[in-house]
Amino acid sequence: MNKKTSAQYEARALIIKAMAHPTRLMIIEELGKQERCVSDLTAMAGADTSTVSKHLLVLKNSGIVELEKRGQMVFYKLKCPCILKFISCIENVIQDRAETQMMLVS
Repeated sequence: MNKKTSAQYEARALIIKAMAHPTRLMIIEELGKQERCVSDLTAMAGADTSTVSKHLLVLKNSGIVELEKRGQMVFYKLKCPCILKFISCIENVIQDRAETQMMLVS
C-alpha cells in the first residue's frame, strides 16, 4: 500500500474511532434530527456537561459536527448528515446478524 492510500485509510479510521462510543452515536443521531445545545444533549445523555462537551469535541475535531455560537449559547449540528447512512448500514448488519443467530438456534 502506498503512502497516499495508507493516509486515506488512516483518516477514515480516525473518523470511525470518533464515532466508536455509545454516547457519541446518540449525539450523532440526535443532531441528525435537529441542532442542539450542550444542555439538551447533556439531559439526553444523562451525563454531566463536561463529559458531553468532551464527546462533542471529539466529534468536532473529526469533522462530524460543527458549532455555531449565538450569544451565550453554542449549538451543534451535523456537518455531514450523510454519516447517518453509515449508521443505518450498521443497523442492517445488526439485523442480519440477529436473523442468522435465530436461524442457527432454530
